[in-house]
Amino acid sequence: MCYSETVSFAASGVLIVGGIYAVKRALETSRKYLPVAMMPVFASIQQFSEGFVWNGVNLGNPDQVWLAAMVFIFFTWFMWPFWIPLSVYVLEPRDSKRKHMFSLFALIGLVFGLILYVPHLLNPDWVTVTVNQDSLAYEGTMLLDFLLPRPLTNVMYLVLIIAPPLMSRYRHMRFFGLTLVGVVVLDILFLRYAYISYFCILAGLATLHLVYIISRNKCRRECPVLFA
Repeated sequence: MCYSETVSFAASGVLIVGGIYAVKRALETSRKYLPVAMMPVFASIQQFSEGFVWNGVNLGNPDQVWLAAMVFIFFTWFMWPFWIPLSVYVLEPRDSKRKHMFSLFALIGLVFGLILYVPHLLNPDWVTVTVNQDSLAYEGTMLLDFLLPRPLTNVMYLVLIIAPPLMSRYRHMRFFGLTLVGVVVLDILFLRYAYISYFCILAGLATLHLVYIISRNKCRRECPVLFA
């Protein structure tokens, strides 16, 4: 996140409180909400790890920076392209014609995420973290850079995390998809100098929208049998 480790840790604290509440409500309401409820928890862990990236930068400790950055990009490149489609799949009713499509999205996201993340474990020098305009910029090399232009990789990534919520049967999940679209537009227009860090904090805070959906059981009206 921008500015300091304090901001990252503070964002982590807000998200973990929301996430724990969402998980509790999911257990009380419907376990089909659980994968969705875990997203604020994962976003909290991601922001917590970025706090340690900042700490390592401030201390001049490259080993800490690399380790914390690897935790951060684990969620960025691996978890989100897989977990978001999976969450939409679990939430979708059995009779939905789109359910199989969401499972395919999740499978593609799993493979895509592994391709993006695992090579960084084998090539530590591919991970580069710099401070740009008081913000952390995550740059470096990706395996797909040898096959595709980076913008195309980014588009594939965004499709995997945004398309499933937008196509969900549930109106409020589609609203969440629109929230992610807003985050992407804001990131591209104003925050490109540290777009990964900003996207993750903004998308992480956007998961608080999911806390609202679960706390109010917003899916009940469209599928009362599953969410009674």
